Amino acid sequence: MNYEQTMKYLENLSKFGINLGMARIKRLLELMQHPERRFKTIHVTGTNGKGSTTAMLASILTASGIKNGMYTSPHLTDYPERMVVNGKEMSKEEFAQAITYTSQFVEQMLSDGFEQPTEFEVITAAAFYYFAAIGVEYAVIEVGLGGLLDSTNVIIPEVSVITNVTLEHTDRCGSTIADVARHKAGIIKDGVPVVTAAKGEALDIIKRTAAEKGSRLYAKEEHFYSRFVGFENGKQRVAIDAGAFGRVETELNLIGCHQVENSAVAATAALVLAAGEHRITIKAIKSALAIVRWPGRFEIFPGAPVIIIDGAHNPDGARVLRQNLDQVFPGRKITFALGILRDKDVSGIIRELIRPEDAVVTVQPLSYRAATPEEIAREIEASHVEAAASIDGGIDRAEELAGAEGVVCVAGSLYLIGEARQIILRSRQM
Repeated sequence: MNYEQTMKYLENLSKFGINLGMARIKRLLELMQHPERRFKTIHVTGTNGKGSTTAMLASILTASGIKNGMYTSPHLTDYPERMVVNGKEMSKEEFAQAITYTSQFVEQMLSDGFEQPTEFEVITAAAFYYFAAIGVEYAVIEVGLGGLLDSTNVIIPEVSVITNVTLEHTDRCGSTIADVARHKAGIIKDGVPVVTAAKGEALDIIKRTAAEKGSRLYAKEEHFYSRFVGFENGKQRVAIDAGAFGRVETELNLIGCHQVENSAVAATAALVLAAGEHRITIKAIKSALAIVRWPGRFEIFPGAPVIIIDGAHNPDGARVLRQNLDQVFPGRKITFALGILRDKDVSGIIRELIRPEDAVVTVQPLSYRAATPEEIAREIEASHVEAAASIDGGIDRAEELAGAEGVVCVAGSLYLIGEARQIILRSRQM
């Protein structure tokens, strides 16, 4: 299949939706002779920050001279963004080849009477094949949903990472923090160290699971710490204390108070790994954090007005985004271009993000699950609220309302952010 044919193949698979379970991916990888066993891995889950933390860890491996893969989801613009080697996204031709290769084993499964694998399972298997074929030494693997029953949970990593735990995917992971925490803790493997910034009840569950598995646990505020030092040259400076593993004070290229915590998780996980992988050094960690990029997460586009895009798609992510806006742009008028999926906690996101003095233009993300602009607008109480007919029109209108001295923030869904990012890059010729 070429790339266009591959897109049609995946589109056909998407109709099977999300179907958690391990039987299909295990059978598929067995038929492929277990490509996931041909390299070492770091496994990352969490409610928020798992993508940023995954990117930081991959950047640290690259700075350490270690050939590595990074698997993330969802993509912002194109599927190949999900598979990166040493910071370089795979080509569309490579993506098509990996999916084509994997599809023959899918057909074998079906002919043997097995249930149809989902789109995410096929892409995950293709990622493992691609990383093995290209010869990576390590791969940093981000969980798709939850952890326990996620397709990525077939790996036995060198380190497991759980960034944090708040309510999400309650239809699949349970309606309480404890339920969600059990899903996240499901990535913990026997004897494999765990690094987490989880707190409260979630941390208690992670601790119990780690103890049951005989896995050494490193918890933020107990075994490692971080603090914001200040802004310098458009970056924030952070100080990380990883206890016996060492201390790191460095520039961090990703902006926001939540990234101070994420960088501490990533640095500590890397230092745990460094106990047996001597190419990883504090010098490499510092240089990696100073240059790491993670598009679409508090990404700043300078201009008049300045534009921020952030994929905050749950109340906790919205709360952190608001904190960051207040910290980085104190006293500035905020105008939102806001689009949210109907199956998310719409009222919770709005409550955490929007204030009475804000202006809001609602837009519709590119997803069949998206709430309409009118539906979102009815939920909002702000100084100015209007619904836009398109994403580009909504961004233009938000810029008009903000004025040259204001700040535009595009937020609410990763399905919105990818399209918005392309619009902004074109309009500002970046």
